[in-house]
Formats: sequence, structure tokens, C-alpha cells
Amino acid sequence: MNEQAIKGEHEKYCSECGALINAKAEICPQCGVRQMNTQTVSSEKSRISAALFAFFLGGFGAHKFYLGQTGQGIIYLLFFWTLIPALVAFVEFILLLSMSDEKFNQKYGIR
Repeated sequence: MNEQAIKGEHEKYCSECGALINAKAEICPQCGVRQMNTQTVSSEKSRISAALFAFFLGGFGAHKFYLGQTGQGIIYLLFFWTLIPALVAFVEFILLLSMSDEKFNQKYGIR
């Protein structure tokens, strides 16, 4: 049943079989594969925002708090005076910029 139907406003294609399904469907009724809701994930956290936090406020762990990693953010705050968190944050800034949106959403997005 892989007919090429025209996608409506509230529909999407299954990531596995390509069937036309409801945009809010978590599981494809055709093949049973769980769907990743990219609209919700991408609106929750921004890769570019996280990278900018890492560059400008990374020494204080702002990007860690933004990404929901509160424990690591507190460690950055405790050791900010050593400048080591700033160096690590600069490396993380580069990693965040080079990371694809899909990988970012898988790692930091809504599960």
C-alpha cells in the first residue's frame, strides 16, 4: 500500500515504510515502527542556542543547564575559576556546531 498520496496539513510519511500517516502518530499503523516527532523535538531546544551558550557563557555551564544537564552545570559553576570549564565549553561549542540537527535531537531532545 505504498501509493504516493498527497500529504495533507496534518499528515506525514512513515520514516520506515513511507506510508502516509497522521502527523501525531507515534507508531505507524502499516509497519509498526515508532515515529520520531521532529516538530516537537526541534521546538524544544535549539542546537545553535546551545552552541552560543557554550561559546559566551560556557565557563559557567550555561549550555549544560540549557540542555537539561544540571549536575554537569553545577560542576562547571564550582570550577569556573580554574578556566578549565571554559576550555571544555569551547570544545563543546565546536562539537555542537558540527553536530547534525538529527543527532542533536536524538541526544538532547524529548524522548
